[in-house]
Amino acid sequence: MVQNELKVFLVQSDVKWQDIEGNLNMFDLIIQEQAGDADLIVLPEMFTTGFSMEPEKMSEGMDGKAVSWIISTAKKNGVAIIGSVIIKEDEGYYNRLLFAYPSGELKTYDKRHLFRMGNEHEHYKAGSKRLILEYKGWKICPLICYDLRFPVWSRNANDYDLLIYIASWPAARSFPWRSLLVARAIENQCYVVGVNRVGVDGAGLMYSGDSAAINSRGEYLTGLVSGEVGCAMAALSMEDLKSFRSKFPVMLDGDRFQILD
Repeated sequence: MVQNELKVFLVQSDVKWQDIEGNLNMFDLIIQEQAGDADLIVLPEMFTTGFSMEPEKMSEGMDGKAVSWIISTAKKNGVAIIGSVIIKEDEGYYNRLLFAYPSGELKTYDKRHLFRMGNEHEHYKAGSKRLILEYKGWKICPLICYDLRFPVWSRNANDYDLLIYIASWPAARSFPWRSLLVARAIENQCYVVGVNRVGVDGAGLMYSGDSAAINSRGEYLTGLVSGEVGCAMAALSMEDLKSFRSKFPVMLDGDRFQILD
């Protein structure tokens, strides 16, 4: 059964540099004090460490502290939570997105497009499979940061309703971030939620946030203040989405294609 209104809580936070314990404590407090009756909480990319190129130092296994935290916090609060962490698996390192259900079930997605200009491809292995998951009757495609620049990977083959990007996207390129979020919503006739961090990281990069929830017409439902820590709740309507798709069925004229592993 589809829940018509999905309440998504966007967390535009600073991230303490390579301080897993400190970040988990911070997000615990935010969730307890501000998340309210959210159905889904969205945290930034690498929310426990910042965008670190030291996976040998900062990674954990799938039985590690951050993974255990996201599962237990989702169960305790009766809410789904999404964010990415650094995972070591089979002698390789991954920028791995975690989607924890209130039941404790966990789904994962490994970042496909590694940010070459930040040398991410030299430290991490790329994922090869896109994830489409279902939650409260909504079909959701969760992606990570640089994936936003690649429309084919993000393309809606009429298989999702909500596209989520979690990011550590530098302020110097805030215009492309804002523009591409809107473009992805329009071209895919879906809701788009983009959550980006703020602050300055240990490598000296500045982040402006510009987190937002956007409807299928490309209109902002909510947007957080650039450069400032903050949170916002966005109410997504399945009824509105289906109505717009029915009245303006561009998907019927879309190109057919298949993404191969």
